[in-house]
Amino acid sequence: MSVALRNAQRAVPVRRAPLRRAVCALRAALGASRFDVGLVCAGNALMQRLNGAYRHCPEPTDVLSFPFHEVAAGELPCPRCRDEYNLGDIFLGVEYIHQQCRETGEAFDDVLTVTAAHGLCHLLGYRHDTKPEWEQMYQKEAQILEELNRLTGSRLRPLTAGLF
Repeated sequence: MSVALRNAQRAVPVRRAPLRRAVCALRAALGASRFDVGLVCAGNALMQRLNGAYRHCPEPTDVLSFPFHEVAAGELPCPRCRDEYNLGDIFLGVEYIHQQCRETGEAFDDVLTVTAAHGLCHLLGYRHDTKPEWEQMYQKEAQILEELNRLTGSRLRPLTAGLF
């Protein structure tokens, strides 16, 4: 199945091929290779509109996930037909992420990949509203990033480190 990546912003250059490869590897680490994923690289204006419409928080953010299926944390969907082999869509706030990276000195491409991993976990029902949910999500993010690190030689860590 595929990872459909669309760059819907012009503020920040995005290296699409490495990001697509990373998301494919992360999807495989989640056991979800047979499911499609939509990935949209968005600017602050779009992220602000989406965050306001869906989370009632009208400001830009780093990631928003829109699952196609509603599943419990860690469960894979049970599609009934070919059209349902879809995890959903992830909107990456690349302009927001780039601004954060300039402030912290972190590598933009690395943070983009970790943020995509976070979004993928949300598509599979992981949340971080409570400490037990955060611990479960953190563990899953660490697991799939470790697999990506093994494949690529990188040293990526979960986005939700230190949330609780």
